Amino acid sequence: MKARSAIVYTVLRLLAFLVPFGILMLFPVMREFYWLAAIFAALIGLSLSLLFLRKPLDEVTAGLAERRAQARAAASDETVEDAAADAATTDRPDRS
Repeated sequence: MKARSAIVYTVLRLLAFLVPFGILMLFPVMREFYWLAAIFAALIGLSLSLLFLRKPLDEVTAGLAERRAQARAAASDETVEDAAADAATTDRPDRS
Protein backbone atom coordinates (compact mmCIF):
# COMPACT_ATOMS: atom_id res chain seq x y z
CA MET A 1 0.00 0.00 0.00
CA LYS A 2 1.28 3.40 -0.83
CA ALA A 3 1.36 5.64 2.20
CA ARG A 4 0.47 8.59 0.01
CA SER A 5 -2.90 7.13 -0.99
CA ALA A 6 -3.78 6.38 2.63
CA ILE A 7 -2.81 9.89 3.72
CA VAL A 8 -4.76 11.50 0.87
CA TYR A 9 -7.84 9.47 1.69
CA THR A 10 -7.57 10.29 5.41
CA VAL A 11 -7.17 14.02 4.76
CA LEU A 12 -10.11 14.06 2.36
CA ARG A 13 -12.30 12.21 4.87
CA LEU A 14 -11.35 14.68 7.58
CA LEU A 15 -12.17 17.59 5.29
CA ALA A 16 -15.49 15.98 4.42
CA PHE A 17 -16.34 16.18 8.13
CA LEU A 18 -14.66 19.42 9.18
CA VAL A 19 -15.99 21.65 6.39
CA PRO A 20 -19.68 20.84 7.03
CA PHE A 21 -19.06 21.05 10.78
CA GLY A 22 -17.56 24.51 10.38
CA ILE A 23 -20.46 25.65 8.23
CA LEU A 24 -23.00 24.28 10.69
CA MET A 25 -21.25 26.01 13.58
CA LEU A 26 -21.94 29.35 11.87
CA PHE A 27 -25.63 28.94 12.74
CA PRO A 28 -26.50 30.18 16.24
CA VAL A 29 -28.70 27.17 16.99
CA MET A 30 -25.91 24.75 16.17
CA ARG A 31 -23.47 26.59 18.45
CA GLU A 32 -25.75 25.76 21.34
CA PHE A 33 -26.21 22.14 20.26
CA TYR A 34 -22.68 21.39 19.04
CA TRP A 35 -23.23 17.65 19.44
CA LEU A 36 -26.09 17.84 16.96
CA ALA A 37 -23.86 19.74 14.54
CA ALA A 38 -21.25 16.99 14.92
CA ILE A 39 -23.83 14.31 14.12
CA PHE A 40 -25.07 16.18 11.06
CA ALA A 41 -21.50 16.83 9.91
CA ALA A 42 -20.68 13.15 10.29
CA LEU A 43 -23.68 12.16 8.20
CA ILE A 44 -22.85 14.75 5.56
CA GLY A 45 -19.20 13.69 5.55
CA LEU A 46 -20.17 10.03 5.16
CA SER A 47 -22.43 10.89 2.25
CA LEU A 48 -19.78 13.00 0.56
CA SER A 49 -17.14 10.34 0.97
CA LEU A 50 -19.41 7.66 -0.47
CA LEU A 51 -20.20 9.84 -3.46
CA PHE A 52 -16.86 11.43 -4.24
CA LEU A 53 -14.07 9.42 -2.61
CA ARG A 54 -14.59 6.07 -4.30
CA LYS A 55 -11.29 6.14 -6.21
CA PRO A 56 -9.05 6.94 -3.19
CA LEU A 57 -10.90 4.30 -1.17
CA ASP A 58 -10.33 1.73 -3.92
CA GLU A 59 -6.61 2.55 -3.97
CA VAL A 60 -6.29 2.15 -0.22
CA THR A 61 -8.22 -1.11 -0.10
CA ALA A 62 -6.27 -2.52 -3.06
CA GLY A 63 -3.03 -1.72 -1.24
CA LEU A 64 -4.28 -3.39 1.93
CA ALA A 65 -5.35 -6.49 -0.02
CA GLU A 66 -1.93 -6.63 -1.68
CA ARG A 67 -0.14 -6.44 1.67
CA ARG A 68 -2.40 -9.16 3.07
CA ALA A 69 -1.71 -11.44 0.10
CA GLN A 70 2.03 -10.91 0.52
CA ALA A 71 1.78 -11.77 4.21
CA ARG A 72 -0.12 -14.97 3.40
CA ALA A 73 2.44 -15.91 0.74
CA ALA A 74 5.28 -15.33 3.20
CA ALA A 75 3.52 -17.44 5.81
CA SER A 76 2.98 -20.28 3.34
CA ASP A 77 6.64 -20.10 2.29
CA GLU A 78 7.66 -20.46 5.92
CA THR A 79 5.49 -23.53 6.37
CA VAL A 80 6.90 -25.12 3.22
CA GLU A 81 10.44 -24.44 4.39
CA ASP A 82 9.68 -25.83 7.84
CA ALA A 83 8.18 -28.96 6.33
CA ALA A 84 11.23 -29.41 4.08
CA ALA A 85 13.57 -28.95 7.02
CA ASP A 86 11.63 -31.49 9.09
CA ALA A 87 11.67 -33.95 6.20
CA ALA A 88 15.41 -33.52 5.75
CA THR A 89 16.11 -34.23 9.43
CA THR A 90 13.88 -37.32 9.53
CA ASP A 91 15.27 -38.74 6.26
CA ARG A 92 18.89 -38.72 7.47
CA PRO A 93 20.02 -41.96 9.07
CA ASP A 94 21.26 -41.68 12.61
CA ARG A 95 25.09 -41.83 12.74
CA SER A 96 25.46 -43.13 16.25
